[in-house]
Amino acid sequence: MLTEIASSLQPGRPIVKGFYEKRTGSIQYIVTDPDTKACAIIDPVLDFDPKSGATATTSADELLASIEGEGATLAWILDTHPHADHFSAAGYLKDRTGAPTAIGEKVVEVQKLWKAIYNLPDSFPTDGSQWDRLFADGERFKIGNLDASVMFTPGHTLASIAYLVGDAAFIHDTIFMPDSGTARADFPGGSARALWKSIQRIMALPDETRLFTGHDYRPGGREAQWESTVAQQRRENEHLFQARTEDAFVALREARDRELPMPQLILNALQVNIRGGRLPEPESNGRRYLKIPLDALPGAPWGV
Repeated sequence: MLTEIASSLQPGRPIVKGFYEKRTGSIQYIVTDPDTKACAIIDPVLDFDPKSGATATTSADELLASIEGEGATLAWILDTHPHADHFSAAGYLKDRTGAPTAIGEKVVEVQKLWKAIYNLPDSFPTDGSQWDRLFADGERFKIGNLDASVMFTPGHTLASIAYLVGDAAFIHDTIFMPDSGTARADFPGGSARALWKSIQRIMALPDETRLFTGHDYRPGGREAQWESTVAQQRRENEHLFQARTEDAFVALREARDRELPMPQLILNALQVNIRGGRLPEPESNGRRYLKIPLDALPGAPWGV
């Protein structure tokens, strides 16, 4: 089940609801213009059980039920990057609602990289055509009357973007809650040095900017959290407090990443998420299959 909490707001600011998906520690968002009731979904989850191979749309359906219950209208389905730890429900939500899907324009580079890893056929397109819109750094768009813009924030992946909507910034897996530090940068195409530069862009936003992270892993067993501010992160983020220069941060992040096993779903998830959150096409027997490349991520620590 999802845990849903609405962010406290003043009139004229976006209404933000976070939905915590505990299997993957993911937070999905609905951000709504209070004036027009137009809204966007950010980073929706398609449920997947790797033990049984079962898929479900429970998480995505709860987002739609919340939108319907609020009398809102879905204007956008937005992903911040091709996720390595869960399937995106963007394709399913597009089919259900007709709302346009979007992601950062650098997704085409991620598609090319992972197309090679999976040895996908030449016919697989690596032009981002699986989405309705590919956003460039600084590009602007609307959610109702709300002004929204895109910030290119690579490092965790080479295609990561953040969405700035009013006083809220949806920063995905760049910065976590202060007691969890920052995101890993050792995936194919990732870079700790690029991550540092992206974090500095976020930290340059006004102190009161509300930051909404993409995951929370509940350190110490605390309740899930996902909202902070720029000022709070500057004061309290454990990685930014320990490493105050670029070189120090890169050393800290790379040392930490060398100890981390790959996410359980990375080889499952990327082949779905480079397709815009759609499962592979059915084969001749009507069943869909995931393809797992062996020894494709050399040097990764083994999980326990």
